Amino acid sequence: MSIVLALLGALIYGGADFSGGLASRRAPALAVVFGGQLAGTAVLGVLILAVPGRFDAASVLWGAAAGLSGGVALLLFYRSLATGAMTVVAPLTAVMSAIVPVVGGIAFGERPSVLALAGVALAVVAVVLVSAEHGRLPTPAMLRGRAIAGPLLAGAGFGLLFVLLSRAAPDTGFWPLLGARAASLTLFAVVALVARRSLVPRAAPPALVVASGVGDMTANLLFVVASRLGLLSIVGVLLALYPAATVLLAMLLLRERLHPVQVAGLAVAGSGVVLIALG
Repeated sequence: MSIVLALLGALIYGGADFSGGLASRRAPALAVVFGGQLAGTAVLGVLILAVPGRFDAASVLWGAAAGLSGGVALLLFYRSLATGAMTVVAPLTAVMSAIVPVVGGIAFGERPSVLALAGVALAVVAVVLVSAEHGRLPTPAMLRGRAIAGPLLAGAGFGLLFVLLSRAAPDTGFWPLLGARAASLTLFAVVALVARRSLVPRAAPPALVVASGVGDMTANLLFVVASRLGLLSIVGVLLALYPAATVLLAMLLLRERLHPVQVAGLAVAGSGVVLIALG
């Protein structure tokens, strides 16, 4: 069941990323993210009341740490996109976000089977291939100097978000996510205040902003449940397959063509999921 929930979360994450990307073409990314997260918080508030869960201050603090990690990672990611080549930024960020939960899970004592680890390795490769913008992978010459620091740190921050969320007590329901969302919203508000930027995505279609935030929150909810049912080292890497959903949506809705490298990535991802399921 954890594998199914993680894959569903990856699909929804990809849809949220797709919606947020489209909205960010009309309005500043920071405003789109802030507006979307507000919408997602409204959904979370309803679920906290509806789903039983014990309030635990320590678990909420783990969630707050996760929210700060994810918020900083998002800012680093957008900065990297603005100053670097997508060919470098997307694959490096994606692969680090996949690797960190695997390392974290094993460090906390998880011992996936050899078959499952082989599937994890294939999934990490798939993330890199699917994230190849316009089918171009980074060359060795591109992987030098400061250009790679931002993407690597962003990916590590996204992966750390999953690790920190997994440390919350299993009987706390969705309270840790409230801590995560409160921390990230505060971070974005402070950044906007210092940078004197508006947090109102006026030009972006409201439906896209809401879809990005609600989708992101829904995927986080699925991760929390999946990580309590299965191994972080497996669930985290499956969540990191979300770029596959994003490129498929771009193909279906925007008529964008998949490049051979991305098609290969989808095939490798499928093989990895099969091995993980068998393991």
